[in-house]
Amino acid sequence: MKREKSDLFLEVTFRHGRPWAAYLQLPRSEGQRPVRTRREELGMVVDLARDGTPLGIEITAPGLVKLADVNRLLKSLGAPTITKSEFAPLVAA
Repeated sequence: MKREKSDLFLEVTFRHGRPWAAYLQLPRSEGQRPVRTRREELGMVVDLARDGTPLGIEITAPGLVKLADVNRLLKSLGAPTITKSEFAPLVAA
């Protein structure tokens, strides 16, 4: 299965009416599952498949992480960057 940018989505979790965490799911092949994580700067944790493919980014400090931070990390992972509108749910939170 080909990895498509359209498979990307951002989910924001709230606690007591405030954003508590967010998860950016990256395009993945059918059957790929995270088997390990890697901490990154600025409250981001990358989920990786067995072969090292990035599958998602957990944003543990949603108030601190900016679009530029996420895109810099995505570029370093060789993953597609996201647009302002794709990041908008976290900004709106």
